[in-house]
Amino acid sequence: MDPGARYRRYSFWLDTCEDDLAPRDPLPGDLQVDVAIAGAGFSGLWTAYYLAKGDPTLRIAVLEKEIAGFGASGRNGGWCTATFSVPGAVVAESHGRDAALATQRAMFDAVDEVGRVCATESIDAHYVKGGTVLVAMTPPQAERLRATVAEARAWGWSEEDWVWLEPAEVRARIDAKRCLGGAYTPHCAALHPARLARGLARAVEGLGVRIFEGTTVTAIERGRVVTDRGVVRCDVAVRALEGYSSELPGSHRLLLPLHIFMTATEPLPASFWEEVGWRERETLGDPSYSYLYAQRTADDRIALGGRAARYPFGSNVRDVPGGPGARARVGRWPRGRRGLRVQPRRPHRGRPRPQPRHGANAPSLGGSPMADVGARAAPLAWHPGLDGTHAACRSRRGADR
Repeated sequence: MDPGARYRRYSFWLDTCEDDLAPRDPLPGDLQVDVAIAGAGFSGLWTAYYLAKGDPTLRIAVLEKEIAGFGASGRNGGWCTATFSVPGAVVAESHGRDAALATQRAMFDAVDEVGRVCATESIDAHYVKGGTVLVAMTPPQAERLRATVAEARAWGWSEEDWVWLEPAEVRARIDAKRCLGGAYTPHCAALHPARLARGLARAVEGLGVRIFEGTTVTAIERGRVVTDRGVVRCDVAVRALEGYSSELPGSHRLLLPLHIFMTATEPLPASFWEEVGWRERETLGDPSYSYLYAQRTADDRIALGGRAARYPFGSNVRDVPGGPGARARVGRWPRGRRGLRVQPRRPHRGRPRPQPRHGANAPSLGGSPMADVGARAAPLAWHPGLDGTHAACRSRRGADR
């Protein structure tokens, strides 16, 4: 029996990532490491990558219930975007204007960083940096996009970062009928998320990181991660479960697992693309409150989704395969949104913030400071994640001893 057949049913991305999806061996029993990471999605894998790059002597274990890239990381919109989920004004209110600007610059840089890692590690993730076109189809949408561009100017970003497009300029890129204009930013790339996740898993293994799949984390405690296969004792534990955090005892209401739906067309003929354009593989969206996001894939499909934002009662998580139409469905998956309470600061534990909407880029940025902290001597600082700045990842040695 094909060992990866079960996982290919879950989404188009997993089905077309050209990986056998065969599960790696589970944890063989109790283990001692320097860093234990719960979750083999983007947050966990990027953290492991930068840790291993920063200090090749570290003993790092990644623990995954299913396979690397099984969840939102292998089933998202394939946008590697610098658009930040938290408005700059909100970041500035908590951390100051300089921190808000630094966060946005770091998000800009992270788009290129993902492409650099793909090239360095020979990860064929179909990465193309074509930017994002947001299209206004109604007067209120046009007003919101003009406000977006004006706000970018107020923060000091130039036309090289955000620019308003007249209707003819939009159609010159993507022939969107009846559009009233749009906005463009070059700080986004389209990619195949499952190819990136699976390739990143292979890259971290090549750096000496051990990935144990088929291993369910049941508790993250001071100095150890408890699983159904054994206990991993560690100096540092990183919780990178994102939307699956609600399954962890004590974290049931920490994050709200929301479900989002996507679909994909069959490959479209050259005549279609000659009429529509979309030559740069720009990611495509709109400013509606239930927004649309789409991309032109490397094999000439349109993969698109919307903000269904379904919330299963009681913070339950339900992973539903694509079924008979799996090749036409990109996927349905739980992704984390911040819940009703904030975990208190605790030593020996790290966690990046949940990454709603921007799963292919923000975890790369989050993984670097997580690794920066994790590589230091214990005890570990609590990490404020992407609500702060790259520099906000700090050590709290002494205070937590």
